[in-house]
Amino acid sequence: MEFNLIITGVGGQGGLTLSRIVGNAAMVEGYNVRIGETLGMSQRYGSVLSYLRFGEEVYSPLIEEGEADLMLALEPAEALRNARFLSRKSYSIINAYPIHTATTLVGKERYPELGEIKEAIGRICPVDMLNFQKEADKINPRTLGVLMLGYAFGKGLVPLKKESIIEGIKLTLREKLWEMNFRAFERGIELSKE
Repeated sequence: MEFNLIITGVGGQGGLTLSRIVGNAAMVEGYNVRIGETLGMSQRYGSVLSYLRFGEEVYSPLIEEGEADLMLALEPAEALRNARFLSRKSYSIINAYPIHTATTLVGKERYPELGEIKEAIGRICPVDMLNFQKEADKINPRTLGVLMLGYAFGKGLVPLKKESIIEGIKLTLREKLWEMNFRAFERGIELSKE
């Protein structure tokens, strides 16, 4: 068994924390885990990309183009930027909440329409695009990644046990953050069934 996960977004969205939660959950189940990261100016909405691989025998953190099983895109344009990791065997879950950069705000670059992004990714693999941020905001804006993880788990796209993911949250976050993240994870599962 080998599972390749791409988590992409912009700085401040919690993508790196999310990769640690999933990594810890996989280690709880005894898998080898490799995490690699590519960071832009992560404090200032720069691109953040996490490669997470786990399985019986995994030696390199890098995921080759077309080899992702799942992409969790916390920001829609970043899904497009990292589409090269997707193929027919992949599944993509995209947060339909754009975060504009300085260049799109001043009109130097055009931010793609959400429909264009969904269509482009949909030509490669199945895609679910929802405003997960709106749902996370009802709990706490910082629970976005865990909510999306719950959604992916609810769809049967994450080959880990629920208890392991709960344990991954506990191992990664401070205790005062556990409860709201458990709620976000459960809300994600509910959303996947709607």
